[in-house]
Amino acid sequence: MAKLNKEDFISALKEMNLLEIKELVDAMKEEFGVDPTAVAAAAPVAGGAAADATPSQVTVSIADAGAAKVGVIKVVKEITGLGLKEAKDIVDNNGVVKENIPVDEANEIKAKLEEAGATVEVK
Repeated sequence: MAKLNKEDFISALKEMNLLEIKELVDAMKEEFGVDPTAVAAAAPVAGGAAADATPSQVTVSIADAGAAKVGVIKVVKEITGLGLKEAKDIVDNNGVVKENIPVDEANEIKAKLEEAGATVEVK
């Protein structure tokens, strides 16, 4: 089997949903005996200045609703707790879904919206 390079691996991860990524992480724990969360927790200590450059609060917005617009509206409604009309307005206007939220929460929201068919920006 050919060796995967970093770009191919990241590209493959982008095509996975959260459940598939969790299963991959669990398999890596089992195969290599390494807990990726422990490595991730140690990385900011080793990174130093690089860790300070990443924002702790981000904003999630929709760049494009895609073809499955109804599904995206449902997900926005679920995430925000807004009514149907307000959620539709956010999707129609490529608006902000949530502001000033932790990066982890933003990544979860992004995954849900992308799974529904939207293109999402995290800033």
